[in-house]
Amino acid sequence: MAGRYDPNPFDEGDADEVNPFSDQGSGGKGTGKTSYSGGSFYTTSVPPATNSRLSPLPHEPADFYDRSAPVDIPLDSAADLKKKEKELQAREADLRKREEIVKRKEEAAARAGIVLEEKNWPPFFPIIHHDIANEIPIHLQKLQYVAFTTYLGLVLCLLWNIIATTTAWIKGEDPKIWFLALIYFIAGVPLAYVLWYRPLYRAFRNESAFRFSWFFIFYLIHIGFVIFAAVAPPVVFKGKSLAGILPAVDLIGDHALVGIFYFVGFGLFCLESLLSIWVIQQVYMYFRGSGKAAEMRREVARGAVRAAI
Repeated sequence: MAGRYDPNPFDEGDADEVNPFSDQGSGGKGTGKTSYSGGSFYTTSVPPATNSRLSPLPHEPADFYDRSAPVDIPLDSAADLKKKEKELQAREADLRKREEIVKRKEEAAARAGIVLEEKNWPPFFPIIHHDIANEIPIHLQKLQYVAFTTYLGLVLCLLWNIIATTTAWIKGEDPKIWFLALIYFIAGVPLAYVLWYRPLYRAFRNESAFRFSWFFIFYLIHIGFVIFAAVAPPVVFKGKSLAGILPAVDLIGDHALVGIFYFVGFGLFCLESLLSIWVIQQVYMYFRGSGKAAEMRREVARGAVRAAI
């Protein structure tokens, strides 16, 4: 009967609690575990458990945050604010005074017929003032645009003349013709603007009879030059320095490509001549019809009388 109460020899659930051989100490050594099997006790060694907790961070020094240090917060006093306000008011008054002075000067210049010209053309590198749409009367804008086309046409003709003489130079012609063509371009483009295009622009804008006369004189010289360049006789200018018909005929037999370039130059000079003749006719018709011719004759008569006196 006593066998009913004997403990199960195979039950190891509470063996550790009553094991007299288990090592309860610590210090880095392994602990022992005793088990019973087959009527004998067996002791096994269990390695010590490692501590997985992180070490605490070091404490911050007591003076890390100095709560007694002063904080600089700029607070302007009422006197400083009033002083700055007075300075701003003085600056505004000075700016208004300067604006009034500039406005009075512009009004005086407008009354005197002086126009402040702002350079706005060409758009990528402004070097001249040019605003036909806003400054030229609407009934003269078409004629002014065509006159501007003749100016740009002259620029194109002289630029192509440099290209044609360059090809002739490469094919064995005298290099002097290239340097002369370059001189024609450098001198002709600004002189054409100053001598006849700008006077026509200002004559249309201000209805000035004197500027019309200036335009007629130098525009006739312009027409004479482009007609001469279209022919390009070997006089005055060195023969092949202008891409005209005579050099083109002379070169087409020896160098076909150079001759073609010269024929293209001849065509450009011819087109420039015809367009320029049309412009001077239209300007002269307007000059006669608007009464500017009679006004110019009266001015010339008064100038002659003053010179005689």
